[in-house]
Amino acid sequence: MKLAKADIYSQASSIPAVKFEEQQLTSFAGLIVFQKLFESGRLRERLHEACAHLEPRHYYSFSTILQCLIVHIVLGCRQLRESEFYREDPLVKRVLSLKSLPSVPTVSRMLSEFDDQSVAAQQAVNRDLVLERLQKEALHTVTSDFDGSVQSTKRHAEGTAVGFNKEKKGARSYYPLFCTVAQTGQVLDVLHRSGNVHDSKGAVEFVTTCVKSIRERLPLARLEVRMDSAFFSDALVGRLEQMGVEFTLSVPFERFTELKSMPFASARLARCSA
Repeated sequence: MKLAKADIYSQASSIPAVKFEEQQLTSFAGLIVFQKLFESGRLRERLHEACAHLEPRHYYSFSTILQCLIVHIVLGCRQLRESEFYREDPLVKRVLSLKSLPSVPTVSRMLSEFDDQSVAAQQAVNRDLVLERLQKEALHTVTSDFDGSVQSTKRHAEGTAVGFNKEKKGARSYYPLFCTVAQTGQVLDVLHRSGNVHDSKGAVEFVTTCVKSIRERLPLARLEVRMDSAFFSDALVGRLEQMGVEFTLSVPFERFTELKSMPFASARLARCSA
């Protein structure tokens, strides 16, 4: 069934007031907080700019589809078909400025039209939002945690591969690398990877990009990096020292047996000196 834009988009954008009278009920009243957050961060405008190069040939805009996905995740949903649980909720529609939410086939079809430029633009929007918050917090120290996370999938999703997966052995998966700001818990950036790569795949370049983006916005802050032993390498250690970043990096003694004797030798020397 074809719809006119007047049947899709809503002009209502003000924060609804609580009224103790007969009215439409919602199970998602907490979305009011996110509605204000989206407005203050100019999320709709930024998403629209990121998708400006895509051909607008659908009833729904690409930025609207992205905002629907954000609300979908905020509500705790993971699969697209779960949107049926809140399709007619009045507050969800109001937050999205819609009269009618897009169907699952519409969302899936429009997502398939996103290209690499769109993905890069969305990542830039996310980085800017996080960095703006860090600037407002005026942190003296910014600690970046880098870690990979196995994301299992079903069937043969594009870009997946069989790799390390301790929960579902043999399942196809992604293995993205996340950069998380320890002080705020926000994800600054993510490096998308297939499930059959090593933890350190692309790590040096990714860490460099994240550190530089933070330093550009907070030039006076002390930067710290925390990583586990899977990322240990001469190239990474050298890059961190070159950038003047303080770091904590676990050492895999099973791969560098010559290093194992060094802390024990230091301990014996300290006892002898005492």
